[in-house]
Amino acid sequence: MTEGNFVDYVKMHVTSGNGGAGSAHLRREKFVTKGGPDGGDGGRGGHIIARADPNLWTLLHLKFKRHMRAEHGSNGSKQDSSGAEGEDSYIGVPLGTVIRDSETQEVLKELTEEGEEYIIAEGGMGGRGNSHFKTSTNQTPRYAQPGIVGHEVDVTMELKILADVGLVGFPNAGKSTLLSVITAAKPKIANYEFTTLKPNLGIVKYRDFKTFVVADIPGIIEGAAEGKGLGHRFLRHIERNSTLLFMIPADATDIGEQYNILLNELEKYNPELLDKDRLIAITKSDMLDEELKAELAEELDESLPIPYLFISSVAQKGLTELKDKLWQMLNREDSKDI
Repeated sequence: MTEGNFVDYVKMHVTSGNGGAGSAHLRREKFVTKGGPDGGDGGRGGHIIARADPNLWTLLHLKFKRHMRAEHGSNGSKQDSSGAEGEDSYIGVPLGTVIRDSETQEVLKELTEEGEEYIIAEGGMGGRGNSHFKTSTNQTPRYAQPGIVGHEVDVTMELKILADVGLVGFPNAGKSTLLSVITAAKPKIANYEFTTLKPNLGIVKYRDFKTFVVADIPGIIEGAAEGKGLGHRFLRHIERNSTLLFMIPADATDIGEQYNILLNELEKYNPELLDKDRLIAITKSDMLDEELKAELAEELDESLPIPYLFISSVAQKGLTELKDKLWQMLNREDSKDI
């Protein structure tokens, strides 16, 4: 999937169907006098329903579909015949989609399981026919209920990527390069900041036909938690990753400081992100000879509070060890097999 086809934010106006009107029909048959009321009920209006579809990876199919309307219910008729219900309209969304009320910003539902459904707008109830209003003192009611009007709702849909590992780092830290090397994904790669403007997903093939999913999150800048750059649009994709891989280039002025800045942005955005497993990858390590690498490792042992690895995506060094470590972190119960 190309970067331009990744859509993770859409707004929609949805309208459910109106309920059908009840019938005020009076029975009329030969040789039957005073047949009485036999008006049927109106049918329910169609719902607008969001359904989680595992075959979808993005909200692209909704980008230009800003309005959705469900079918109205049919009116009731004679002989106590109820009107047909309006057909429901379904909105397919990827797993990990959050549905919000656009006006209040209240989270209505998070769809995270295959086939999970949520009724965004309920269809209006059908009106009752005149047969419901027959009494001993009013045996021929000539009135029935109208159908209830459907609901109109403005909703915002946000996709939070469901991936096992999220790549976290400043712009131009080598995240897209790593993704292109360890998966079949083809993200845009260039030697300037913010090359990646949309998240990219890739599936890592591991030993014995096992796999795990990696998400390349666009580069974070200091102040992202306050919305600098596209901070909020980037950071929300990290919320569902079970493991975070911090990527810091070997030529960074202070690797420990960069890690702390990144961690601080995550904490300010959502403190629960600090509960996730974390690993640091020192990228572009092919620029270091063995002596420099040993000196740097000695410094990092004192300054970094979590495990780290030296890797080079271009020279393809340390990638096997990286995949082994990530698989251990994702499958702690199975780590003895590695």
